[in-house]
Amino acid sequence: MYAPERQQEILRLARDGGRVDVLSLAEVFQVTAETIRRDLKALDRAGLVRRVHGGAIPAGRLDFEPDLSERESTAADEKDRIAKAALAELPVDGTVILDAGTTVARLAAAIPLEATLTAVTHSLPIAARLADHPGLQLHLVGGRVRNRTRAAVDAWALRAYGEIRADVAFVAANGFSAEHGLTTPDLAEAAVKRAAVAAARRVVLLADSAKHGQEHFARFGDLSDVDLLITDSGLSPEDAAVIERGGTEVVRA
Repeated sequence: MYAPERQQEILRLARDGGRVDVLSLAEVFQVTAETIRRDLKALDRAGLVRRVHGGAIPAGRLDFEPDLSERESTAADEKDRIAKAALAELPVDGTVILDAGTTVARLAAAIPLEATLTAVTHSLPIAARLADHPGLQLHLVGGRVRNRTRAAVDAWALRAYGEIRADVAFVAANGFSAEHGLTTPDLAEAAVKRAAVAAARRVVLLADSAKHGQEHFARFGDLSDVDLLITDSGLSPEDAAVIERGGTEVVRA
């Protein structure tokens, strides 16, 4: 089978099943995993699929949301570098909002033991990581907990963020761009993220470069709402310059 024929069949399988994975495709077509990755890359460049960890989904699936364990293992090195760079943005004896997200969770895990902060989060995993930190006053925002992300959403969470004012909000997004702003697959999570952004004097977006240009179902803000984007070196200098012209500072860790 020639590559174009194989790619056409891969596209059909993706559309029929909603997702394909590299190892299964390699077995089906009796080729190497690297060959399948090249096929998926070609389909991604053509705008027919969107690559995700371990495989791809049809390009039209704006509501697709990988589970927490999958997101934690994706771009792990990049997320660690972003989290390390974000430590410089922690206020001294100030108040921070920590959004639900795996990169923000890495920042939470890296907060030095000598730090003294008031931390507010609607993320159960982040709250669990910070519960024993000796220098933090931890406030857990309540609400309905989404199984997919372990994040509290809906009216209770929105009301809580409406009653506070923080120095810095560290936020996460599934997709970001100057054109489409900040997006995530779920409307309820988008509403809480929007409230967290509004509750802070300064907003820092922590997002790896693979999320640049991606667009998801629920929009929760403009990129201009973000004071600082901390990403990795995979974001090109040209794309960083476009973002900075919109008023957002960019750090490529």
